[in-house]
Amino acid sequence: MRMTNFLHYTENHRYCVYRDFCLSGLDDKMLSSIYQPMVGAFAISLYRLLCTHVPLEKVGYSPIDQQRRLFLTLGLEPSEKGRRYLIEQTSRLEAVGLLQTSRLYAPENDDYIYEYELQTPLSPSEFFNTQHLTLLLRDKVGKFAVLALREQLWSKEPQEWTGVSFNKENISVPFYDIFELNTHVIDYELEQALTEVETPRKQAVPVVSAGEGGLNYADIILRFPRESRNRVFVERLRHDHEQLGVVNYVVRKYDLNVQDLCRLLDEDGIFSSQGEVMLDDLQHKASLHFRQGMKLQEKRQVTAGKVVALHQELSADQDVPAEEHAVQSEYYVEVPLQFQSKCDIHQYNMMLRNEPYTRLLQTFFPGSVPAHFMDMFEKIDHSYKLPGEVINILIHYLMSLIAAGGDQRINRNFVEAIASNMLLKQVDTYEKAVQYIRDQAKSKGKQAAAASRTRTYAKGGKGKPEIPVAQTSVGGESVTEEEYEEMLRLAAEMQTSKKRG
Repeated sequence: MRMTNFLHYTENHRYCVYRDFCLSGLDDKMLSSIYQPMVGAFAISLYRLLCTHVPLEKVGYSPIDQQRRLFLTLGLEPSEKGRRYLIEQTSRLEAVGLLQTSRLYAPENDDYIYEYELQTPLSPSEFFNTQHLTLLLRDKVGKFAVLALREQLWSKEPQEWTGVSFNKENISVPFYDIFELNTHVIDYELEQALTEVETPRKQAVPVVSAGEGGLNYADIILRFPRESRNRVFVERLRHDHEQLGVVNYVVRKYDLNVQDLCRLLDEDGIFSSQGEVMLDDLQHKASLHFRQGMKLQEKRQVTAGKVVALHQELSADQDVPAEEHAVQSEYYVEVPLQFQSKCDIHQYNMMLRNEPYTRLLQTFFPGSVPAHFMDMFEKIDHSYKLPGEVINILIHYLMSLIAAGGDQRINRNFVEAIASNMLLKQVDTYEKAVQYIRDQAKSKGKQAAAASRTRTYAKGGKGKPEIPVAQTSVGGESVTEEEYEEMLRLAAEMQTSKKRG
């Protein structure tokens, strides 16, 4: 449990317990023999106490109560020392996968409610296949004790099977070979009734933590200057999770740290008069900072003679403000050659659909992204206002052209021409962008086929038209004497007139 302010976790705060399983005899033995040596007896007692909050024959939620009940039942003092100890014990349970704690904020009451969601203990096979848990148990009780515990929890095969090889055949009967459902009639009343009696899970507004690539409110307000005019707006981020999500979106997109973010939030024009974050202005300033930092990084690489890899995780948790969007299989694009050994087609398309283009460009280059590439897509993002997933498909299309070995050079004019064409055709979604590049591929294929047919026809017919050439007639009549004398006379007159002139 991450808790920076102990006034937010007291015996006066309310809590509830959620459990969707029941403990079996094997679970009890796993808790007492395996988990208790790792986390301690007090933590296991707390786990069993939380289990009893929900009736053993039921699953779901417990009634909401004050945490004073936990302090008094466990014999803890309702003081800072008792709070620290209870937080430490819950953290131990969370670390080994037995508990998940959530904090829900209720704006109406300006108060927190804590939800303790219990997780079922692992089975013996699952536990001993989990390396970090097995190593922790070895560090607590020793290697030989671990082997002895595994022997106690595992029933061996019959002795008649020892040393004998069998050909195992699955002869089980599937469901639809025995039972037949009436699928022609849809029982809407039953579906509605099941939906109404279903226990809804309380979903809190997700906030990206610092470990997931974002910054929490405590990190920001701790380093934000007190005399700043924007401090009153930053303090509102504590309860405005949507605006905090917008800030974290920019943080992750441009790889900002908390000092850089505080400096940007302190500038004029970042907040509106109502205290809302001006996303375009914040992105523009963050982009300038990102570009400057990238140039400095390139200079360091040249000076040190090293290439720093900027690869990021392809399957990170989704940031706010937008949830992670799935991609339908009919809109999958092929995985480029350089990614086929790193991810499958589903992971690659999820990356195209949800990652910012700045992070996607870094995955295509082993070192830093060339400056002219970043310039092109920065203009498309801020000037053309193309959505991020459309820019990612454009990057994929350009990289596929390069991989195909064509003669087309990827320059600024070529990229901006494609982006302008996308704007004219109103390509504003991931699906439209995929369909656009497919149409482009089909049209290029038709043009190539037409050019090939033209070359074939030219080879089969006449290459150039034959131009008639005047031939000297050798079989014509000769010149008579009268005509010859007339020609001489005309020539003499022309010569005389030439001398006079």
